[in-house]
Amino acid sequence: MAVNELRSMKLSAAAKKVEDSIEETLTYMDFPSQHWTRLRTNNTLGRLNREIKRRTKAVGAFPDGQSALMQVCARLRHVAGTEWGIKRYMNMDHLHELNMELINQQVG
Repeated sequence: MAVNELRSMKLSAAAKKVEDSIEETLTYMDFPSQHWTRLRTNNTLGRLNREIKRRTKAVGAFPDGQSALMQVCARLRHVAGTEWGIKRYMNMDHLHELNMELINQQVG
């Protein structure tokens, strides 16, 4: 929705917020285009949170916070030790190439 449309709907506070934060919103565009979809979402963290929620619901009620924390930590250790935990979410080679280009521009 355009800023002018927000203003015409008498939502000037929303229009101001959009205008003030447009630079921050578009920060992802400073990264290589191959990373844009990965920066826009955080599917890995969401998947992990859903898995923890599913496991804690299966237990039902925990006797105390420490036992709930132990359950969550056990799941995190499992994820960290499996292939799911070591799979790379983004190919960082693109950032390395971009960094080298920037260094070459500064030097040359």
